[in-house]
Amino acid sequence: MAQFASPFPLEDFHDRLRRVQEVLRARNVDWAILDEPETMGWLSGYVTSENLWRAVIVPVSGQPFLLLRSLDAAPARHRTWIDRIVTFLDWEDPIEVLMKHFPASENGKVRIGIEFQSNSMTQARVLALKHKLSDAGFVDLERSTWDLRRIKSVYEIAHMRRGSEILDQVLGEVVAAIRPGIKQREIAAIAAAAYYRLGFDDGFIGHITASTGWDSLHGFMTDEPLGDGQVVHIELLPRFKNYTVRIMRSVVLGAATDEQKDVFAQLCELQDQQLTAMKPGALASDVDAIMRVGALQRNLRPSYDNITGYTLGYNSSASQRLSDLHRNFSPKASWPIERDMVFHMYASAGGLAVSETVLVTDGGGERLTQTPRVIFEAK
Repeated sequence: MAQFASPFPLEDFHDRLRRVQEVLRARNVDWAILDEPETMGWLSGYVTSENLWRAVIVPVSGQPFLLLRSLDAAPARHRTWIDRIVTFLDWEDPIEVLMKHFPASENGKVRIGIEFQSNSMTQARVLALKHKLSDAGFVDLERSTWDLRRIKSVYEIAHMRRGSEILDQVLGEVVAAIRPGIKQREIAAIAAAAYYRLGFDDGFIGHITASTGWDSLHGFMTDEPLGDGQVVHIELLPRFKNYTVRIMRSVVLGAATDEQKDVFAQLCELQDQQLTAMKPGALASDVDAIMRVGALQRNLRPSYDNITGYTLGYNSSASQRLSDLHRNFSPKASWPIERDMVFHMYASAGGLAVSETVLVTDGGGERLTQTPRVIFEAK
């Protein structure tokens, strides 16, 4: 049997379980069926893609267990701290198998918590569970488990700090390789190779596009060679031990214009003001307004239609979500900032962009990414 190998000590996982069970007690829930990849991976240490259903089952007291297809049990034992793994054959109904492992005395009038917003908890599965547990009450856990992940442990912060250091190195290699005539796909290949070589989880890059405006950042790669005057938007979104760190920079083919340098400097100035304001207790909407209102007042953009930051943390490749927008920086973000939150703070205007991975400290936002904040020039 493979030994448990995890980037976190057992006490960190035990603390996560304790906090989940506190939520269950507060909501008068007896059992939770957690199948959202972010929740499942964060709590158990293991998650896989949903070729067949999988979940972690958590009682209000006692130890949880994993429900997995038999094929996934061996790799799970290598990654999870949870001792009990219930498996099913590929041709078995996992819900039928799950019913056999609920305590018989509790199959009746129990309250079962599920995440209705989970992409894995389909309507068909909800109906099947309600049919099998006809006397049970079902409780929407809403975003309670996401809220539990908002504050990072010292171990999580250490991983994100190390990931940011690697990310700076990757970006340096990518920028150094850009030259007139290069194709976006070639740039992406350089980034992917560096990801694997330097220790990121996989080769998923992010966005590398020829930027034309603030709304072109999520564009598509083309096979056309890049020419003089074009701006390369680099947005790297790697995962380090399933924790995402992020950065954006712009590279101009040729020399950046004075206007471009001025716009970029103003974006950095406004973002620095945001980071200074990111102290525990500050409202996210107030931090957002620094960039949003400031950019509009300075005529950097005709409108500001997007958020200015969002949560970073556990982000498995099994997830359908690329970003955690549950807590983001917008005019309606009424939640308070807390110590040891981590965010991706970003700004764009005039085809240029700058972003950082930011840790909240008592003194404000600390940049974990440390790449120089300049427009890079490729000549």
